[in-house]
Amino acid sequence: MRKAFSDTLVKVAEENPRLAFITGDLGFQLFDEFHARFGARYINAGVAEAQLINAAAGLAAEGFHSVAYSIASFVTARPFEQIRYCVAYPNLPVTIVGAGRGLTYANAGVSHHALDDVALMTAIPNMTVVIPGEPGEIEQLFPQVTALPGPAYFTVGRFGEPRYEAEAPAVLGMARLLRKGDGIAIVTMGEMAGEVLNACKILAADKITPVVYQMHTVKPLDTATLNALARQVKTILVVEEHLPMGGLWSAMTNWSASLTKPVQLIRLGPPDEFALGNLTRDGFRRRMGFDATAIAATCRRLSQ
Repeated sequence: MRKAFSDTLVKVAEENPRLAFITGDLGFQLFDEFHARFGARYINAGVAEAQLINAAAGLAAEGFHSVAYSIASFVTARPFEQIRYCVAYPNLPVTIVGAGRGLTYANAGVSHHALDDVALMTAIPNMTVVIPGEPGEIEQLFPQVTALPGPAYFTVGRFGEPRYEAEAPAVLGMARLLRKGDGIAIVTMGEMAGEVLNACKILAADKITPVVYQMHTVKPLDTATLNALARQVKTILVVEEHLPMGGLWSAMTNWSASLTKPVQLIRLGPPDEFALGNLTRDGFRRRMGFDATAIAATCRRLSQ
């Protein structure tokens, strides 16, 4: 996903001479082409996240579209006040890019975990929140995000995430249909979409075919698609790599509270606790019960 992001960043910069990229001392070699071609628009703010956001806000106030890049936990929690007051309050065109959200940096410890990034960013007025799941969604969604007149939070994974086929293109603000099906539905966000699709492969042997949507845009939430989905199925399984508060689950429970005919929502994801222990990302997903095996087992239970 990061290679797709760096390539797409260059393409967007080619088309928009007012796009500036600011990194928090990260991405060496990854952004070498951008630096070589658009050197004056490449800034390394160093390990100083508050200054990173302040610089992005200053450039945006002068007519640039700023892209501020760092590890997801660093670029959301540390400079939260600067994002709130310097970027979102004046509604400036700054795209904040969080690399490695969720448990991507699992064995680096709690300081590098970003299980609350969506909660932090969706809590800020004027902020669009986009969580792609594979390189193709990076390529499709990043140009749309950088065309916005206001701020956005956009995430990228690491390297090697597989591309997946979908029934529809990735359109900002619209849930993306990944698989048609019946009986139950699964709604997910970010790289968990790949885990959900692996669960669908397991379920194929049982002839269980859930509808699968990738909710890459968490804010604004695509309630029109969810309303139609609630008329189609009785149960929606929400799968997220985020704490229970403030993520996709929270957004969907807020939506479901407005329904006249309720739909059953069930969640799989990390519990409300710090992820302790030197596990890999896959290890945490297994331990916390939201890997492909756990998703498939839940779908079997719901299909009985």
